[in-house]
Amino acid sequence: MIRRHFFLVVALAAVVLMVVIGGWKLAFADKEAKGAGGGGRATNVSQAVVGEQAFTDRIEVLGAAKGRQSVTITSNTPELITSVHFSDGQAVTRGQVLVTLKADQEDAGISEAKARLAQAERDYTRWKTLADKGIAPRATAEQYLSALEVAKASVGTAQAQKLDRVLRAPFSGRVGISDVAPGMLIAAGTPIVSLDDASVIRVDFSVPDRYLSTLRVGLPIAARPDALPGETFQGTIAQIDTRIDPATRAIKARAEFPNAGGRLKPGMLVKVAIDQGVRNAPAVPEAAVQFEGNQASVYRIAKGPKGMVARRTDVDTGITQNGFVEIRGGLKAGDKIVADGLNRIQDGAPVGGGKGGQGGGDKKGEGKKSEGQKNEGKAG
Repeated sequence: MIRRHFFLVVALAAVVLMVVIGGWKLAFADKEAKGAGGGGRATNVSQAVVGEQAFTDRIEVLGAAKGRQSVTITSNTPELITSVHFSDGQAVTRGQVLVTLKADQEDAGISEAKARLAQAERDYTRWKTLADKGIAPRATAEQYLSALEVAKASVGTAQAQKLDRVLRAPFSGRVGISDVAPGMLIAAGTPIVSLDDASVIRVDFSVPDRYLSTLRVGLPIAARPDALPGETFQGTIAQIDTRIDPATRAIKARAEFPNAGGRLKPGMLVKVAIDQGVRNAPAVPEAAVQFEGNQASVYRIAKGPKGMVARRTDVDTGITQNGFVEIRGGLKAGDKIVADGLNRIQDGAPVGGGKGGQGGGDKKGEGKKSEGQKNEGKAG
């Protein structure tokens, strides 16, 4: 009986102790919360001052590169290849023979046509002489003259058929990789080798019609291929289409880029950019901006009851360039903001830390926005 009462007393004491500890923890947490929102210990943060930055208004679109002239050499008839006159990647000139096809029948046809032409010439000469002497009718001589003209045309036709068995380069350029070889039988339309004139690269692209007043022939344009990161090629707009696509409300333009070094290849995905002008505008570091949906905000440093505090401020953002975000509204030049580490503070929290110039602080802070957030902050 005594042992039972002893255990009851111990259990009751344990319960009372747990209640006391729980209450103490709640009171301590409430005190911390009050201290954090009402002038408790300040959080050290990197600060930046809103200043002006130069922003370039730029139109950026994607396009595919292609050579000034590009073609795939094919045969218009099924035939055996007798000889190949090029090597992979070779530079060729206009009119240079690339492939020769078997032409035995064509050679025979030319010989036959020439023999008929020779006979037609003899017949016409004889009947013309007789007609001039009055021995034969003039009409008969004219008939043989017509036969002579037909024989000449037959020779031209036979020679043209043989030319179809000799494939030549239609323009100067560089051939690609080919798998053809002598003795191979090819079908009509079978690709033999590609030929590109890549001395000048063309890029066709479309831009919204609202930029029509900006486009003009000769306007400088820059190209940045995805396959060559960090490289920029300078060119000009060569042509602007005469019509606007009624479905997309966009107009097509063509830019040309000199390619003496051959760095640009037909088929490359290229980002082309047209600069419209440079302007100065208030800006803040990218890491200082938070996005929630389409709304951007920063923490502006302002005076509080017991010192400096961080005030969440909604801002209207523009484009993003060189690590800075354009501010169209919500801040003014000279305002101080929290530069990074936005996840460590909340609205109204006391802050401290060293002063920094525009862009001061580590841009690798945890408050840096994602790529998707950057795009949402750009001007349309």
